[in-house]
Amino acid sequence: MTYTAAVDEMVFALEKVAGLAEAREAGAVELGEDDVLAILTEAGRFAEEELAPLNEVGDREHSRRDGATVTTPKGWDKAYRAWVEGGWGSLTGEEEYGGQGLPMSLQIVLTDIVNQANAGFSLNPLLTVGAVEALQAHASDALKATYLPRMIAGEWTGTMNLTEPQAGSDLGTLKAKAVPEGDHYRVFGQKIFISYGEHDLTENIIHLVLARLPDAAEGTRGISLFLVPKFLVNDDGSLGERNDVECVGVEDKLGIHASPTCTMAYGTKGEGAIGYLVGEPGRGLNAMFTMMNQARVSVGMQGAAVAERATQRAVAFAMERRQGAAATWAEGGPAPIAYHPDVKRMLLTMRGMTRAARAICYACAVAIDRGRPGRPDADFWKARADLLTPIAKAFASDIGVEVSSLGIQVHGGMGYVEETGAAQHFRDARIFTIYEGTNGIQAIDLVRRKITMADGEVLAAYLKELRGIAEAARGANDLALGGTARRLETAIDAVAEAATALRASLGAGELDKALAGATPFLRAMGLTAGGAYLMKAALHAENGAAAGRAGLARFFCEAYVASVPSLAENAVAGSDDILAATPDILAA
Repeated sequence: MTYTAAVDEMVFALEKVAGLAEAREAGAVELGEDDVLAILTEAGRFAEEELAPLNEVGDREHSRRDGATVTTPKGWDKAYRAWVEGGWGSLTGEEEYGGQGLPMSLQIVLTDIVNQANAGFSLNPLLTVGAVEALQAHASDALKATYLPRMIAGEWTGTMNLTEPQAGSDLGTLKAKAVPEGDHYRVFGQKIFISYGEHDLTENIIHLVLARLPDAAEGTRGISLFLVPKFLVNDDGSLGERNDVECVGVEDKLGIHASPTCTMAYGTKGEGAIGYLVGEPGRGLNAMFTMMNQARVSVGMQGAAVAERATQRAVAFAMERRQGAAATWAEGGPAPIAYHPDVKRMLLTMRGMTRAARAICYACAVAIDRGRPGRPDADFWKARADLLTPIAKAFASDIGVEVSSLGIQVHGGMGYVEETGAAQHFRDARIFTIYEGTNGIQAIDLVRRKITMADGEVLAAYLKELRGIAEAARGANDLALGGTARRLETAIDAVAEAATALRASLGAGELDKALAGATPFLRAMGLTAGGAYLMKAALHAENGAAAGRAGLARFFCEAYVASVPSLAENAVAGSDDILAATPDILAA
């Protein structure tokens, strides 16, 4: 299939559904809609011409390690040079350091487009944008002046170094250490699963590394953050000697083969890698969370983006593949399988889930923009972004797996072989539910920290907004959304009741009981929000598209939002069976 960047659809979702137009009216965003369309149209062209043709190449060739050197697939260097020349890595960078100072919401749509075209390529610039965010927020002026201009320009890339062999999500147990030496530190230790930790695309790689100082406290409060360059930087900005850091392994993975997932060793020569403290000692996790939260929304967006690519491929195949008779096919002979009811069901599910997940990610990004200091009602919108971040990451990345799996099913046997390309999307999407805190951790964060904000008022305000969409839909008689709106209202009620029960469990000290229901609760939240956004899309659609969008909203709510009450009930009552189970159940 030929990939097409559906820019008009994405701009519609950003402006009308996720609320960028409303943010502009409120004075929180200055970028005009014409500018948004122009930038994203060019991004779509870049993705179609430069990145999409390399997607299958990268899957087939992989990135390969030879000693401490990692070589990316054929064509990657040319594509990355085009990325840099186009200024695509500089959208959200501060203007003082060469960035364009554009909204995060524009960056998240760029992330959508790039991942639709080539998920393996996207991780490198995605992580660099996150590293830039962390340095802008926490680094000293000297570090900013030295590193930010080259990173924002894309001349140097950035990485995130958290995980160690014995410390996955439990960062409190990490062992990497940093020893003070004059105006810098010597970093020792090993980090695993470091995306683009080594590659041949840029002359320098800037690692952000979590490590402990010699007198650090136990647990997460004893972690500090360090900037460790691959090559040291001289006072005049030129590159100096190679630092004591190297890639000692590259993982052989299920998917995203072109993205080198590296094991990084610091201090292998015995002298230690020179690093520089970012932020305050012992506050490294706080600084790193600036990067991680940005990455969580982006990883959710990656899931929705791969879902979009899988949907495009499935629709194209279903329109071409002819088999059997279909009542609605009047041209004679075998019908395209897209006319068969069960295939229609799968395609509607793929389209509905993809657009729902996209809208949640976009809405989170708009909330991040509106929550910037100095913007109108910034505290309200920052809290909204905090609430939506775990939902965007977990729900959208789950959808990436589910939709790409359905894409294989639409292809039938041809989906299971590599020839059609459908299998690659499923393999690529599978990591996104694990990246940046597994989706179970996101659900725990939602229940333990986010629905309890301001004693539940942050969640209440969001549900009130969703109710407003349902009320508007009930009055849209020409779209026949009334019954569907009542279905959405029932789901909102169920989510609100479940949240109250979960907060009560937390208040009573029953932490395990609350957390046992976290994953079904997050799913209920995602489906409810997604259904509301599909309704909002129908309400804002132009006449020609309104009927189709309304039909998609009705299908999604009747097929999936209808399950929210049982999910919400399971989030509360189902936890008892989970708590009663022990590992011995495996032997039953």
